[in-house]
Amino acid sequence: MTSVMWEPRQDTGPAPQQKAPRWWQAPPRPSWEEKPSKAGLAGKGIALSFACLAILFPLWIVVVTSLSSRKTINEAGGLVLVPKDITFIAYEELLSGGQVTRAAVISVLVTLVGTLFSMAVSVLCAYGLSRSGSLGHRWILMTLLATMFFSAGLIPTYLLVQSLGLTDSYLALILPSAISVFNILVLRGFFMGISQELIDSARIDGAGDFRILWQIVMPLSRAVLAVITLFYAVGYWSAWFNASIYLNDQDMMPLQNVMIQLVQKQEAPVGLSQAIRTGQLSGLAVQMAVMVMALLPVAVLSPFVQKHFKKGMLTGAVKG
Repeated sequence: MTSVMWEPRQDTGPAPQQKAPRWWQAPPRPSWEEKPSKAGLAGKGIALSFACLAILFPLWIVVVTSLSSRKTINEAGGLVLVPKDITFIAYEELLSGGQVTRAAVISVLVTLVGTLFSMAVSVLCAYGLSRSGSLGHRWILMTLLATMFFSAGLIPTYLLVQSLGLTDSYLALILPSAISVFNILVLRGFFMGISQELIDSARIDGAGDFRILWQIVMPLSRAVLAVITLFYAVGYWSAWFNASIYLNDQDMMPLQNVMIQLVQKQEAPVGLSQAIRTGQLSGLAVQMAVMVMALLPVAVLSPFVQKHFKKGMLTGAVKG
């Protein structure tokens, strides 16, 4: 009979941990969600710097040329890159009460009146379309959407403006392009995102639609209202086509049309032709000065609206 020797069991330590199945593991993060490397940050900085230079370099040339004397422009052979002999004679002549001054005043008035009218109509229309119980809001919305894809064309529009007696009037610069369906849809989307309970509580307190719109909806929509106001204002300020087909009187032309006559057609504004012919003023400096005057309002107002731009556009486009 053989005996079996007992051997103590050797302790092999804790059992190795099993790896979790691959389907338990979280999926890898996309590369664009990872923290950028130093090389990536440097590349972005270089790309943004080149983009800023590409935008600011032409503006620098325009501004410097508008402030240069005739002698400096002749020495440079045209556009001036390095400022020398700075003078404001071009701006003094443009703002001395001639055609350019009158055109600038017309553009300012048309922009102010047109923007106020367009905002009033757009806000009222968007608020009505944002209320599901409003009369015929679905059919009105479908009609507005149809106008974004189908247009009557230029000739019927001109005949309509002419039949209404709007030719050679400033209303022809406002009414044909007063409403933008895209802006109404953005406003409608933002208004639909406002809490319905807040509006219902105001109705219980006895507030009507106009009071709700004025005291509740509009204060909560400052961002999108600022963005849409900027869109309308820039559109009116930069518009030139309506004036070119509806206005025949040169004294009624806005600033953009005067700039087209000056830059493309090489026609000096009334009151400046004599100064250009006698050599007191350079025609190129006048052209650049008019371009600066046309760009200045947009460049001044844009920074004040920029903080509302992202919030207003994204919220108005996503909600609703």
